[in-house]
Amino acid sequence: MSIELRHFRCFLAIADTLSITRAAERLHLTQPAVSRTLRQLEQELGLRLVDRSTHHLALTPDGLAFRDRAAVAVTAFDRALGSAHHTAWPLRLGHAWSAAGTDTTALLRRWHEEHPHTPLELLRIDDRTAGLARGDVDAALLRGEVRAPGLITEQLTTEPRVAGLPADDPLAHRATLSLAELADRTIALNTVSGTTTLDLWPATARPASTITIGNTDDWLAAITGGRAVGVTTSATAEMHPHPSMAYVPLSDAPPVPVVIARRDGPGHPRIPDLIRLAHEVIGRTAGGRESGSASGAAGRSVGGAAPGGG
Repeated sequence: MSIELRHFRCFLAIADTLSITRAAERLHLTQPAVSRTLRQLEQELGLRLVDRSTHHLALTPDGLAFRDRAAVAVTAFDRALGSAHHTAWPLRLGHAWSAAGTDTTALLRRWHEEHPHTPLELLRIDDRTAGLARGDVDAALLRGEVRAPGLITEQLTTEPRVAGLPADDPLAHRATLSLAELADRTIALNTVSGTTTLDLWPATARPASTITIGNTDDWLAAITGGRAVGVTTSATAEMHPHPSMAYVPLSDAPPVPVVIARRDGPGHPRIPDLIRLAHEVIGRTAGGRESGSASGAAGRSVGGAAPGGG
């Protein structure tokens, strides 16, 4: 038996639903057919991908690793079929939040001017790698440390951290804040695509109360609704003004690296051009941004920016 695309699609449906029944419904197949296809794939690979020893299915470590590779393969196949009907092959650039900050427009316009026959599509995907690991995009602008296997990153710049507060908060009008001044507050943590964790605080002085959210819109709502405060980067204080938000620079929080990432392997032929342009557009202004963005955020602390969820 040889592995076919149907085996990949079947496994991905099981991985998404963690249920043979729901996977069968999604694929419009019978449950025995789905089970048989999974068994064939595992036998051909010589790996156990799904743990069926309990009442609830779970992916094995091999299954978790194979899921991303299978997703990349299926996405590449689908995109190849789709591009066959178009003269241009779009280059998809993902981001989890704030894209390239205030350099986003310059990056997109420069690309259009220099590569008019290759559309650059900017996609926000609420995922730590902005869809790059599973093949939804060709490259991604990411913040913080990127630990996903199989990705290559290049740092473009860094961004200072700022505190996100309700505009009527007693601390909203301060010129700067320290992390210690937020330790007695409830902290909104974006655990899906954000860069802030409790490790940002000293081990002996970490906030005792947190709420977990999964995207930038919910992060914004939690803060403007008075449920929490947050920590993000200056890019969000520059991108989306919001009358109910205030952003105040943090004096003792380390800056956040901004990187451009790609998969380690064959990809879109224009990725090297995109990386060079990103270094030119974003890296060129890095020095000025790092020295001036924190003070700029302070000047707009009331009615500052909307979600970053960093």
